[in-house]
Amino acid sequence: MKKAVPTQKSGPKPRPARFVAASKSKPQTAAQRAATKQALSKQTRGSKQARTKQAASTPAQSAHKYETVALVLQGGGALGSYQCGVYEGLRNAGIEPNWFAGISIGAINAAILAGNAPEHRLERLRRFWERIAVPAVPMAKHLLKLQERELNSVTLPSSWLAWADTQGALAALLFGQSGFFVPRPLLAMAGLTKNIAETSFYSTAPLKSTLEEFIDFDRINAADVRFSVGAVNVRSGNFAYFDNYGDNKVKVRAEHVMASGALPPAFAAVEIDGEHYWDGGMVSNTPLDHVLGAAPRRDSLVFQVDLWRAQGILPRNLMEVAERQKDIQYSSRTRYSTKLVKDWQDMRTTLNALLKEIPPDHVTAKMRAELEPWLSDRVYNVIHLIYRSKPFEEQYKDYAFAPTTMREHWNAGLCDMQETIAHPEFFAPPSRRVGAITHDVHRARNG
Repeated sequence: MKKAVPTQKSGPKPRPARFVAASKSKPQTAAQRAATKQALSKQTRGSKQARTKQAASTPAQSAHKYETVALVLQGGGALGSYQCGVYEGLRNAGIEPNWFAGISIGAINAAILAGNAPEHRLERLRRFWERIAVPAVPMAKHLLKLQERELNSVTLPSSWLAWADTQGALAALLFGQSGFFVPRPLLAMAGLTKNIAETSFYSTAPLKSTLEEFIDFDRINAADVRFSVGAVNVRSGNFAYFDNYGDNKVKVRAEHVMASGALPPAFAAVEIDGEHYWDGGMVSNTPLDHVLGAAPRRDSLVFQVDLWRAQGILPRNLMEVAERQKDIQYSSRTRYSTKLVKDWQDMRTTLNALLKEIPPDHVTAKMRAELEPWLSDRVYNVIHLIYRSKPFEEQYKDYAFAPTTMREHWNAGLCDMQETIAHPEFFAPPSRRVGAITHDVHRARNG
């Protein structure tokens, strides 16, 4: 008779690791395990779908997720056509800002954008810049066209742009720019006049007519899009914003735009309602703080377009010293401002999340009311575009007006915006828990 072989008693199948901890406290039933597995599977699929959807979003689609899309334009004179190229890149990508803010030349560009229908903005910008890029002398436009036609027929050395830059700056000093500014009589320059409106080397009377030609101020004051420019009160030294929206809105006129660009001693202060104002760049050359600090807070995508780069090389001669001084002075510590806003918004979102974790009966109504102004779950995405000086430029680059350099700056802005658009991940809103992020295509390129 065969001896019976004892049958090995089969034990329970090992449970997945993720259920082990739970089993120690209270075993799950088969139905509970199945429900948990199904929930995890659904969560994983949902997460994958969200990531795929976010990756597939175009910059324009991502921009529509924000309540505010702002174009913030720094001051910088002749460099301002760079901002026009940036706007052209935005429009080509299907992104139209609903808030235009600027200082100095940025205020002028912002006014042209806000004061025209979207389909006319580029054409108005181009016509404006083609006009002011020409010296204020008879036949200058025809002479420049003739000169360019002859030069385009030959191979130009790399020094051509440097020569055009120098020529443009010298012409601006001697003759002024068409539709922009002209030299004052020698008596005014010598200080032999007591008229406050003439306390400058140049008159901006032509600019007023030009602005009224290219800008529909009724459209700006209708506030279909928001418009803000900054200037400095000469008597008090306080910074002031002229805005077409909110409790402190004003009826915007050409004088408000001119005041934002009245940089002394080149241009005289502009009188508005009995007060005189100078260029906002004397205090802050960018209205970024005004846009990011606006109340009520809204989910915001902000394009900060800078014409001066804070970082640079150690100067080797006096001309480079003068250029470097301007770069630092007018860059307005933009990166510092955005970092400060990011830190504050991180604090607000953290405080908001913390308060949600505290049982309601542990926070008094008074304490909650005191904390309310510091709470926010809004998101901010600041995309930097910073003009990078070319080798041919010198310290006078901000008044080197010339058709050739104007197009060079415009194309640089367009190229930088196109490169930024090629990064759709830049445009995706950050999570509510993050609060604020910044992007810069140059920083991304350099690692």
